[in-house]
Amino acid sequence: MDNSRGIFSLRNVKNIEYYALLLTASAVFLVIERLTHIEFFLHLAAIPIEVLVAVFIVEKFLEKRETKEKRRQLMYIKSYLFRSEMRDLFIANFHALKSPPLSISKIKDASLEELRQMRAAAEKVEYASAEAMEPVIMEYVRAERVWHSFLERAITYNFEEIFLDMIYIIHFVCDVKAFKERYPDRLFMSEALSNQVLMSKVQKVLWDGIQRFLDYAIELKEKQPTMFSEMLLDYELSSKIRHPERESKR
Repeated sequence: MDNSRGIFSLRNVKNIEYYALLLTASAVFLVIERLTHIEFFLHLAAIPIEVLVAVFIVEKFLEKRETKEKRRQLMYIKSYLFRSEMRDLFIANFHALKSPPLSISKIKDASLEELRQMRAAAEKVEYASAEAMEPVIMEYVRAERVWHSFLERAITYNFEEIFLDMIYIIHFVCDVKAFKERYPDRLFMSEALSNQVLMSKVQKVLWDGIQRFLDYAIELKEKQPTMFSEMLLDYELSSKIRHPERESKR
């Protein structure tokens, strides 16, 4: 986490130097005023402070606007990745659920308020069985390239939360791959069931996947309803092909 904070703080070094220069100039004028008792230097000392305040306000305004635009761009990037690279992962994750009883069809047909209720219910997730979780874990491994892609975009767009999430998932994927290389015929979940720390990682990664999907579904429903409908129609078709009986029951 410390390293990630270092990455995100480097871009602010030039601004800090500029702020320090203005504060130094103000301090110099104050010292001169103390030595000479000439009030004019007191007015000069106030100018860098006023400039600093103005720059700070403008910078925060531009930063907020830039962040909003980057998040809009990220929404479209996520739409592409969710529909092409991560579709099988999310379908597998919903298919493995025991509770809450969610399905792609229910999400597609839900109102905005119903989606929010689904998201609240997804704070606690239970899976049908340990065996049902194994295919979801392997989908995370197969999507490794996607996690690295999100990581690069998080660094580019300065989204620290996404950066930390991707680091966590990539470390988890590395654990799974290392286990499978050593025990190719064993389920990763067999190891997780005997190791509470590892089981906590599995739950966090898989639960977060359900919650992030619902968060994004709510965002699309609010801001891009057409994109929401198109994506969920794709998911529903794929889900019915893969799991027709389970999808119809939900």
